[in-house]
Amino acid sequence: MKKLPVGTQDFEVLRADDCLYVDKTADIHRLVTEGRVYFLSRPRRFGKSLLVSTLKAIFEGRRDLFEGLAIDGLDYDWRKHPVLHVDFSAEKVRDAQALETYLAEQVESAAGRWGRGTGGSTYTGRLRHLLQGCAEKVAILIDEYDKPILDHIEHPELAAEMREVLKGFYTTIKSCDAHLRFVFLTGVSKFAKMSVFSGLNNLKDISMDRRYATMLGYTQEELERYFEEGIDSLAVKEQCARSECIERIRAWYDGYGFASGAERVYNPFSTLLLFDTLEFRNYWYETGTPTFLVKLIREQGLDLSALGGQDVGDAAFSSYEPEHLRPYPLLYQTGYLTITAYDREFDVYRLDYPNEEVRRSFTEALVEEYTGIDRELEAGHMVRLVKALRSGDMAAFFETLSVFFANIPYDIQLKQEKYYQTIFYLVFTLLGLRMEAEVRTDRGRIDAVAQTGDTVYVFEFKLTGTAEEALEQALSREYVLKYKGAGKAVRVFGVAFDAETRNIGEWRDASLA
Repeated sequence: MKKLPVGTQDFEVLRADDCLYVDKTADIHRLVTEGRVYFLSRPRRFGKSLLVSTLKAIFEGRRDLFEGLAIDGLDYDWRKHPVLHVDFSAEKVRDAQALETYLAEQVESAAGRWGRGTGGSTYTGRLRHLLQGCAEKVAILIDEYDKPILDHIEHPELAAEMREVLKGFYTTIKSCDAHLRFVFLTGVSKFAKMSVFSGLNNLKDISMDRRYATMLGYTQEELERYFEEGIDSLAVKEQCARSECIERIRAWYDGYGFASGAERVYNPFSTLLLFDTLEFRNYWYETGTPTFLVKLIREQGLDLSALGGQDVGDAAFSSYEPEHLRPYPLLYQTGYLTITAYDREFDVYRLDYPNEEVRRSFTEALVEEYTGIDRELEAGHMVRLVKALRSGDMAAFFETLSVFFANIPYDIQLKQEKYYQTIFYLVFTLLGLRMEAEVRTDRGRIDAVAQTGDTVYVFEFKLTGTAEEALEQALSREYVLKYKGAGKAVRVFGVAFDAETRNIGEWRDASLA
């Protein structure tokens, strides 16, 4: 296997170092020959910067870099164009003035490379003068267009100021349309077109276009073809069959769907690091914690038990504004949820966690947000919980579980049973157990049900009441009948929460055959 391009986002460097490159140039050829002004949204660390760098090499006429790749055998004129490449991920701007200064520097830098002067008293005026004065049409490549907004997403007024600066930048680009060969913008989020780049009214959003659904990320066929030696090495290290190793890789890093009926793809960042280290870890998540996102979920009271397997309409993929953030568009666009199924009859999409890496890591972040326990301490508590369940020592289980409630920040008001129920759900999910909340029966709803290989755990909660009353409710309504034929032991628990101590007050249980 060739050298892995871990951390390499520059196409020229990748090719010069003879690194492994999963050939996406057939898709890129379609992009540059069939259209002109595009927008593509993908989660972070998904290869957007490498794609932009590849486009830059194409428009600079660097055919030598593409020898042996698909595009080299396709019909393309390789004409050289001036390229204006703006990478917003390169710098964090503190305010609107700093953003304007950064854009002005990009304009001046391009003018220097092209050997041209600029006129005008503002950076937009100089940009217009530069674009209109070029003999060849210009290619404009914008990487991470939304980063100036996302960096200040928790401060809506500042984010809105960034949005207005960007709007002026894109309006200027549109005014020079006759002088442009190609315009391409990437980003994580899809802010409303009318307010961010309203001037680019000919912008084609290919974020959910099936033709480009696998242009970023690795398909199953690509994984097994390009990483054959890496798979074999990992199978030896893990002491398992090759087929078993592939299935484990799939469970951890595959699963991203970006259009209805489209083939799923692997996260390229995590996949490269997996074969570099030969260790199954949460690589993608370690590069950034979605602090504002988990905070938004808690503040809006989102039902976490419905996150995995949520059916949504087209609105879940629509644009939004910093002043009116909505969890599901953010969860999808940032990659924590993805399309796993599509119902054509009702035009409904099923959203779910893409894989084990995301499910486990995001649940850890949610546990930290809801309980206040540092993520590095969660693992130790989880080990004790698993050992208690395996031994059937529920006293030790509830004693350890109380740690999660004891660490909840005092300024969080725990006046709703739902909050306690959510923590139960998160902890059991983190344990890797099948956990359901608000389970419907013909007698009512069970607050929570968790299942291991041989036992069903039924929980009924009371915020105002006793554990005995909660247990009696579960038994009198015969909630357990739903699980009597499962061939497993059934244990029923009544759990009362203490509003004063903000923790588990008492619990009672009954074991049923």
